[in-house]
Amino acid sequence: MRWLRLKPYITNVEAVLGSVTDPHLATSSIDLALMVDAYHEFSYPKEMMEAIVRSLKPDGRVVLVEYRGENPFIPIKALHKMTQKQVRWEMQAVGLQWLETKRFLPQQYFMVFGK
Repeated sequence: MRWLRLKPYITNVEAVLGSVTDPHLATSSIDLALMVDAYHEFSYPKEMMEAIVRSLKPDGRVVLVEYRGENPFIPIKALHKMTQKQVRWEMQAVGLQWLETKRFLPQQYFMVFGK
């Protein structure tokens, strides 16, 4: 059987296998950590976020997109929603500062945090 070698189209992305407590990213190596409907699923959120904070460059950002826990009309289970107050408190606990919340999504918060 003959195998074809395809040139990868994306050359600036490196796959890294993390664990439930650590993404295994190098210290000060990333500009942005974007988590869409994911943070609330972490088994060990404090440990994971502490590791992510270590991996951020000095001016790095974390963006969390989460369903609005304050809105009872969003038709998903409560355990898949977070209040903005809860997210801000948890991010502050790992050394992140809330920068802004954008409300351009109909059912989710777009929350931006920095070191």
